[in-house]
Amino acid sequence: MNNLFSDIPDIQAEEFIEALVDSGAVRVERIVSPGHATPAAEWFDQSRDEFVILLRGAARLTYQDGGTDELTPGDWRIIPARRRHRVDWTLENTETVWLAVHYN
Repeated sequence: MNNLFSDIPDIQAEEFIEALVDSGAVRVERIVSPGHATPAAEWFDQSRDEFVILLRGAARLTYQDGGTDELTPGDWRIIPARRRHRVDWTLENTETVWLAVHYN
């Protein structure tokens, strides 16, 4: 039996990203972000659509087109391919846990 909240490594200097499934067409990742943010002036610009749900903690996503989303547990978004976005913040000293599904 697997659990998304089990075997989380100690707070790291970098985000912890673990592929749970990768079929080529679909990639499912568990992401742990304790107090992390995307470096200033950097944007994610992904070639595939992304479904992301926040499972634990809190975070804010900002989009280059001016939108923002503040997420708490249970909140989810679909980020279309090529919509440039970044993580402004996640909670300090808390394991912010995401589930991300990248698909064509």
